Amino acid sequence: MSRSQGLSLKRKRPDTNAASQPLLDAERVLYDLIRSKEDMGIWTRDMKRETNLPDNVVTKSLKALQVKKLIKEVVNIQSKGRKHYMAVEFEPSKELTGGAWYVEGNLDTEYIKILKETCVKVLSKLKVATAEGISESINKTGLCATECSTQQIAEILRALVLDNEIMEVRSSGSGEFSSIPIRAVCYRCTNKGGLGGGGPKIGAMASIPCGVCPRITQCTPDGIISPKSCAYYSKWLDF
Repeated sequence: MSRSQGLSLKRKRPDTNAASQPLLDAERVLYDLIRSKEDMGIWTRDMKRETNLPDNVVTKSLKALQVKKLIKEVVNIQSKGRKHYMAVEFEPSKELTGGAWYVEGNLDTEYIKILKETCVKVLSKLKVATAEGISESINKTGLCATECSTQQIAEILRALVLDNEIMEVRSSGSGEFSSIPIRAVCYRCTNKGGLGGGGPKIGAMASIPCGVCPRITQCTPDGIISPKSCAYYSKWLDF
């Protein structure tokens, strides 16, 4: 399956012609029940419990509905051994599929690895950026085969922070942060070389003063409190 399919979010497709198809009574009961569950679908055991239909009737009816292309079997990552069905006009919810990071019920580790590397490359080039900025850059340059949402990029960035590949900082609103609002969350690489630039730098790089400064809201480029007159910020820049 392609990533474009794997990244599909919940959406409703055009209505089917179910109403015009001849269905047996048991098929109609099951179809109406399955369709009522929308993007969450329903487990076969729950179907039997809610309809009180015999096992053989449920099994036969499900096969008939699949042949008529009215329902489909979907993977539930919480219970992969259970048969789960939903109407064809719905896409499985994130609760069932695990979201964008899963394909056919399996964690797409290769895609996550590629996206992590791409984020670090972009951040190494931009020096400092927000999740929105990185997402826009990735989608604009076509570095990934499929478009990535800001939420997806933010999740990848959080993972990279935990991996000590990048660091989360707060914008000071000046210098390299001039295009980013003050106090906005942004990211930078933990070393000056980005990918392949050696081990992560710690110390001053890991303790940018702006992120913990109690006067950050009063700090402006030309104010009494400003990056220009801040001794701590000057020392950090000299690092």
